[in-house]
Amino acid sequence: MVGATRGFTRYSASPTGGAGLATAGAGQLSASPTLLDVIRGLSGSTMETVERGKTIFFPGDPAEKVYLLRRGAVRLSRVYESGEEITVALLRENSLFGVLSLLTGQRSDRFYHAIAFTRVEMVTAPAASVRKAIEQDASVGLLMLQGLSSRILQTETMIETLTHRDMSSRLVSFLLVLCRDFGVPSNEGITIDLRLSHQAIAEAIGSTRVTITRLLGDLRNAGLVQIDRKKITVFDPLALAKRFS
Repeated sequence: MVGATRGFTRYSASPTGGAGLATAGAGQLSASPTLLDVIRGLSGSTMETVERGKTIFFPGDPAEKVYLLRRGAVRLSRVYESGEEITVALLRENSLFGVLSLLTGQRSDRFYHAIAFTRVEMVTAPAASVRKAIEQDASVGLLMLQGLSSRILQTETMIETLTHRDMSSRLVSFLLVLCRDFGVPSNEGITIDLRLSHQAIAEAIGSTRVTITRLLGDLRNAGLVQIDRKKITVFDPLALAKRFS
C-alpha cells in the first residue's frame, strides 16, 4: 500500500481555535460565506499540512473529521483484497472530502485511502461540528452538497479515465484531466502545476514506472509534451486528445 506513514502538522485555524458557527452568528460572516468560511468558523477547526506521499486516512479509520483542501492535490483510492489500489479521484484545491460520516452517522465509514499526492494544506473540522452547523442553518447544508457534487464529478472523471484498457490512452486521458484541473496556461501550452514523478503517475493510473517512462518518452518524441523538473507541459491538449482518441 502506498503512503503507509502519516505525516501531519496541525495548528489552530484561528486565534480562538475556531468559534462555533452558531455562536458566532450570521453577522460575523460575510453575506455569502464560502465553504472555507464555514469550515474555518466551526468549533474545533484546524489547519493541517501533510507531506507528499503521506496518508491522511486509511480505509476503516474513524470518520471523525471533514476536510477542505486548500493547497496541493489529494489522491483518493480504493484498496481491494487482491492488494490492487485503484485511484477514484484526484482532488484539487477547494475540494471537500471525508463527508460520508455526515450522511451515514457512522464513526467508521472510511472506504477510501486518502494520500497526499503533493504536499497539501487542509482545513479540517470535527464531523460533529459540521453536522450541528447543518442542523442549525440550511445554507450550510447547501454548501456541503455543492462541495460533495463537485467531488462526485471528480470521481466520475477518474473512473472514465481508468476504463481505457490501453495504457497509452489511459495516460493521455489522465494528462488531460490534470490539464483541466491543475493546468496553468503558458506561451508553450498548458503546464500541469504539479511535480509528478513517473512512479506517482504509475500509481495513480494502475501502471508501472517503467511503462510510464516509456510512454511519456513516446509523447515527448512526438512533440506533444515537454517535461522539465517533473513538471509536464502539454503543447496542445486538443492535438493530444485527437492523436490518441
